[in-house]
This record gives sequence, structure tokens and C-alpha cells, in this order.
Amino acid sequence: MKKLVLASNNAKKMKELNALLAPLGFEVIPQGRLGIPEAEEPHCTFVENALAKARHAAAHSGLPALADDSGLCVEALHGAPGVLSARYAGDPKSDARNNEKLLTHLKEHANRKAHFYCVLVLVRAAHDPQPIIAEGEWPGEILPEQQGEGGFGYDPLFFVPEFGQTAAEMDSETKNRVSHRGRAMQKLIERLPSL
Repeated sequence: MKKLVLASNNAKKMKELNALLAPLGFEVIPQGRLGIPEAEEPHCTFVENALAKARHAAAHSGLPALADDSGLCVEALHGAPGVLSARYAGDPKSDARNNEKLLTHLKEHANRKAHFYCVLVLVRAAHDPQPIIAEGEWPGEILPEQQGEGGFGYDPLFFVPEFGQTAAEMDSETKNRVSHRGRAMQKLIERLPSL
């Protein structure tokens, strides 16, 4: 098994990535298990933040590293909350406050189009000049009130017309397959055998 450091300590991401990458001969290790602190995310784009996190984890571990950066982009808000999705309403992180702020900012807008966006970056080493970058988008729209008990973050507000339900109402297997992260992961997996 080839070892791969995940630049995250998110247990849900770990489980999902292990299930996808184990058949390809990869063992995914969370950076926390190696004592690696979380990286700063000072950039205004998803790709720059993901690249910074991947390089940070690779530099501390000496192993290849995988990082993602993702968030919600709302058309009427010029792409906000974007890279600030997790902390849209400030610190400490709060899904409830983030959702409340989003609904407040959208109150005067008829356009409710939005999409979740994810970028995955894999580096073979900290100074890898050719990182593997894969992106995924998941189109939908923002509802005026929450629907569904599952998921997290903006899922109860994110309506997916193709399925006629919010991300919070979808079963996890379907969501993982069609979501922004699922789409990005499929693109990344297509390129992994070349490693």
C-alpha cells in the first residue's frame, strides 16, 4: 500500500477517501495522526488554499499529500460565501449562523442559483512542480428555508432540482457520488494510476 497523507482531520472525509482509494493501493492517513498542525488558508481561491494545505502536509510528513478546499458559491452574491463558507458568519464556526446569514443576504434577491465547488490537490512531495488538480461542481439553488435532517453546512438549504430534494434529504451514497467532492474525486482517481 502506498501511503498518502490527508491534509485534514475530518473523519467523514477520511472514511470516504479510504473507501475510494484503498482499491487503488493507497492507505490514507489523517495529518493529525502524524502530529501535523492544520495549515493556514489565507488565499482568496479554492485552488491556492488546497495547494497550500497539500504542500504543508507533504513538507511535514515526507509523504505524498492530498488536500481539498470546497464551499458554496451563490450567483447573486458574486460567488460568496466562497472560500469563507465554513466561517461565513465568523468564528467559531457555526452551520446555523452561516445559514442564517446566507438567508439574510439573499432576502432581496430573486436569483437563488448556487453551486458547491471542490478542488482536490495531490502533491507527490512538498515542492512538486506538477500537482494533480481535480475540480468538481454541483449545481443547485438556495431555498428560503431549511429542508431535511441529514448532511451538514448548507445542505438543508441547497436544493438539487435533478433529484427534487435538498442535499440534506439525500442518502449519503447518492450524495457522495453526485456531489462536488464526489465529482472531483472521480476525476482525481482517473489520474492516480499514473503516480
